[in-house]
Amino acid sequence: MDSLLIYGSYGYTGRLIAREAVSRGGSPVVAGRNGRAVSRQADELGVEGRTFDLSDAADVAAHLRSFDAVLNCAGPFVNTVDPLVDACLETDTHYLDISGEFQAFERLRRRDEAARAAGITILPGVGFDVVPTDCLASFLHAQLPEATALSLGIKGGGGLSRGTVRTLVEHLGDDGVVRRNGRLIKVPIAYRSREIDFGDGPEHAVTIPWGDVVTAAHSTGIDSIEVYAAAPSWATRALSAVDSLGWLLERRPVEAALERLVDARIDGPDAAARSAGAATVWGEAVDETTGRRARARLRTPNPYALTAEAAVSAAERVIDGSERGRSGRGRLPAGFQTPSSAFDSEFVLELSGTERELLEAPAESAEPERSALESD
Repeated sequence: MDSLLIYGSYGYTGRLIAREAVSRGGSPVVAGRNGRAVSRQADELGVEGRTFDLSDAADVAAHLRSFDAVLNCAGPFVNTVDPLVDACLETDTHYLDISGEFQAFERLRRRDEAARAAGITILPGVGFDVVPTDCLASFLHAQLPEATALSLGIKGGGGLSRGTVRTLVEHLGDDGVVRRNGRLIKVPIAYRSREIDFGDGPEHAVTIPWGDVVTAAHSTGIDSIEVYAAAPSWATRALSAVDSLGWLLERRPVEAALERLVDARIDGPDAAARSAGAATVWGEAVDETTGRRARARLRTPNPYALTAEAAVSAAERVIDGSERGRSGRGRLPAGFQTPSSAFDSEFVLELSGTERELLEAPAESAEPERSALESD
């Protein structure tokens, strides 16, 4: 992978991705705005390093011009997607990232026409956010093409990285979001709960603003989507309290103080935690007219371990499928893509330690039932 630039490569997840790329025999260029961190990482990996920020459009384009693809690991992604994609459109460079922010996905979705005209692929969410959920959504849609509603659930563990926590801090006080009848609807945080069986019996779960409210709609065409995360029952009350303090959390001095605390105390899970950690993704597609439904579960390794492998695998496929690529998987479609629309729903099963289980296939006929989107 000599044609890949990894931007934000010295953050926790970026380091995992860069090491994974090098372990496969690639020579990615590592990059970011912190010159000391870039130089240290480049020396450690034996690769080229480049230092630049995203404030000068001409400078960003000059750095990207010789690459087939850029993989953006610099969050919060709402702050970095636009300047990088602008440069990619100018230089015919494919764009990938590991975002999980629905706002960033929605911005990139709106660049579809421009990307098609430029002949480049825009492929966000090539990490744990949102490879497993997107691939499971597409698998369920294949089981039930008439589905009108989709619910996804996530149960994970193994700790959080500094970048992930900083992104969470930046979005504290923000609204939740669901997709309903083709539109993104702002809702209170954890506004809905339900019981989900992640494999050990029903567990309490609450709605979260996961990227699939944008990406799964693109992948499947389903117009009503909610995403849940496993959480203890008291978490609903706690999250509601956070929601009520949004006015305070949005104040820049409070946010800055929290970010300083994160930088001082958090890096990310160590190798032992990544090795031991695991996650489960659950999904349900429903045809609200007939009551037919399909359910499935997907088990994955630690989210950060999956992200490193998935991101590098996706970048390899994009580069191999580009006009300047070296081998022959076939040209990827231009424009805005998701992991499953760019590859297919089986992409996640090519990653180490992933297993999928179909829990319920659609019955030939069923009585209409109230969907999760209609229940209290």
